[in-house]
Amino acid sequence: MLGNIVLTIGFLAGLFTFYMYYLTHKGYTNTLVKARIGYHVAATMTIIASLILVHAVLTHQYQYNYVFSYSGSGLSTGLLLSTFWGGQEGSFLLWTLFTAIIGIVLLEYTSKRGDLEPRVMMVFTLSLTFLLLLVNPLLKSPFNYLWMDPSFIDLKNINSQFLSLPFIKDFIFQDNAGGKSFVRMDSQLYAQLTAAGITVKQFIADGKGLNPLLQNFWMQIHPPILFVGFAMSAVPFAFANAALIKNDYRDWVKQALPWMLVGTMVLGLAIMLGGYWAYGILGWGGYWGWDPVENSSLIPWLVGVAAIHTLLIQKKTQSKGGAGRFAKTNIILAMLSYALVLYSTFLTRSGILGDSSVHSFTEPGMLVYLLLVIFMMTFLLMGLFGFIYRWKTLSGDEFETEESVLSRELALFTGAVAILASAIIILAGTSAPIFGHAVEIRFYDELTLPIAIIIGFLNGFSLLLKWKQNKGEELFKKLIKPFSISLVLTIAVIFFGKVYDVMLILLSFSALFALVVNFEIAYKIARKKVTSIGAYVAHIGIALFLLGVVATGGFSEKDSIDLEKGKTANIFGYDLTFEGYSKIPNTEKFEFNIKVEKGNSSSTIAPIMFVSSMNNSLMREPAIWNRLTKDFYVTPLSYENGETQTKSAGKKVTLKKGESIDYQGDNIVFESFDFPADAMSAMMGGGNFTIGANLIVKAYGGKSYKVEPKMKSVDGKREFVPVEVKDLDLVVEMTNLDASGTVNLILRSLSGDKQEIVAAPKEVLSIEASIKPFINLIWSGVILMVIGFIISAVKRTKET
Repeated sequence: MLGNIVLTIGFLAGLFTFYMYYLTHKGYTNTLVKARIGYHVAATMTIIASLILVHAVLTHQYQYNYVFSYSGSGLSTGLLLSTFWGGQEGSFLLWTLFTAIIGIVLLEYTSKRGDLEPRVMMVFTLSLTFLLLLVNPLLKSPFNYLWMDPSFIDLKNINSQFLSLPFIKDFIFQDNAGGKSFVRMDSQLYAQLTAAGITVKQFIADGKGLNPLLQNFWMQIHPPILFVGFAMSAVPFAFANAALIKNDYRDWVKQALPWMLVGTMVLGLAIMLGGYWAYGILGWGGYWGWDPVENSSLIPWLVGVAAIHTLLIQKKTQSKGGAGRFAKTNIILAMLSYALVLYSTFLTRSGILGDSSVHSFTEPGMLVYLLLVIFMMTFLLMGLFGFIYRWKTLSGDEFETEESVLSRELALFTGAVAILASAIIILAGTSAPIFGHAVEIRFYDELTLPIAIIIGFLNGFSLLLKWKQNKGEELFKKLIKPFSISLVLTIAVIFFGKVYDVMLILLSFSALFALVVNFEIAYKIARKKVTSIGAYVAHIGIALFLLGVVATGGFSEKDSIDLEKGKTANIFGYDLTFEGYSKIPNTEKFEFNIKVEKGNSSSTIAPIMFVSSMNNSLMREPAIWNRLTKDFYVTPLSYENGETQTKSAGKKVTLKKGESIDYQGDNIVFESFDFPADAMSAMMGGGNFTIGANLIVKAYGGKSYKVEPKMKSVDGKREFVPVEVKDLDLVVEMTNLDASGTVNLILRSLSGDKQEIVAAPKEVLSIEASIKPFINLIWSGVILMVIGFIISAVKRTKET
């Protein structure tokens, strides 16, 4: 109750603050102080509400539906704290918290810069108020009580000493099919418990716990950083609207640029931390899978990067009293960056991607769905109408230029256009599921690769150009050295790296060209003024990242192998010996120890498998032998303990979305998962669910068949439902799926035996091994990019 009261006060304070800043802008006196007090009240209430939730989580206040649904007594303190943002309600509150805190800093920043505060804070406060509305008691508050929305609680979560109470039997329901019992928690049971002097906290012994996929270190780091990036994207939006309100487009550029740099840096860091999480912990086999939820965060980051470059052009080309070039473009991009963050939230929180993204949130309810749409459309239309209203006065000296085609301005703008083109492509592919379609992974690969080549080349070429005018002869002389070095390095990549694909060769050259140019300039500048090398360091990071993409994307190797305990097997030149397994203390996890040898080097790695007690699903965690030039990556598939058992005959295959395999002359393509509306919430909460895999079987004669093998979980027991295609003498059975968008199948002939009795030869661990060459270029590139952003942000902040 206290948490909801505090959030309601915060929401009302937000409305009051917005109105006071509006009156201040209109010239009313004595309203500015009231607006500042109002904002601090709203921010303070948000912080207090967050502290109340933290206390509720740490002290296991299971009377709150949110705390019961996402936390449990078996979690470590760090993971227990991370349940704060483990669900929709908490993650909305986390976003609200960071927005409130950033607003306090923004208020201090704008109060020292003339009449900027009322205009900026009026818009920014509106964003905070909308977020506070989302977490109010009628929508997605984490403080709503468990009995307010009737639910069935597994008997194992109930304190057994209260089950003998005479009135409890009226609320116990049996599931005869699954052999489970549940207690219906509603207002009537709450009244009975209260009359008996029993609190809900006493009645419930334990919460449901955190989804096992989220139970790792990166859950404590990645989401908070992501929401800081989301919160900071509202600041450039507020500055852009403030410029429209005053109809002055000169000063806002230098004021907004540091915020845009920091916000884009934080969001980019969060995205790649998520990529590392997927690569190193979740076992997705890569750092990027073009999943719609991943893409939805990438799109506003790309727009932010493009805006940084066009803002720099406008700042550089401002004449005395003039707005500078691309004033319209920068207003649009600054507003789009936040609008796309809201669109990202809509995609991931509305449940609309439930069928196409395996880590999208479940449907939040119609009222919340509508509010998300209103939230997104309000800010989009606010910026659009303001832009249209100021269209004529926005022109300024935007097109009054003297520079030639060979100018840094044009090169930077072309690079920004290329970045925006990639954002549009990804936006189109990500939004396709809304219209009932889904694109394959190759859609992104094929369309963004040429753009990456252009961006890499312009990354270096633009820095060789002067502002406004350049002479061809001078430019040619500047090009000779970096072009020659890049060409030699590219030839080395072709011969030593065996890169023969034309597009990958071009990407390698453009990345190396950018690397050489930026390194040379950064070295020269660092000797004079280190604080000016931020952009070049960030560009070097991007160049290294692109080289890492070439290495990992085009030359990773992958294969499956069975490891018999005590016997050495070889794959990719590595000797592997399965030494047995052991249970990790105080967990339900088992680690499988594998000794890996290569030449004179060796290491013992331990991939993990366990069946989650929460949803009865087999969970896997990879193990990696990190080496300087490559990673040896092992994903566990299955374990056989040597007992005689019944096994499905046929061919075992693993497919990712868009991948295909040939079997008996037919081509089988994995298109997507079929997630019913309630499957995701049931899967996360340990309930019953059915998930299908949509496959297309293309027969040799040209005819296609749609097949959907299914996995059912009923009362903790998993059942796989195969599909028969009699025309093709084919049976397709799903044996597992995971959050990477990967499905495990068994393909067999319909006329053959469905099963066979086999005796497994001792203990056998089945794994998928892969080589990730030069994956460290990806991580080092990201680190350098972040460092470069920080250096640039510090420099630009001092300039304001």
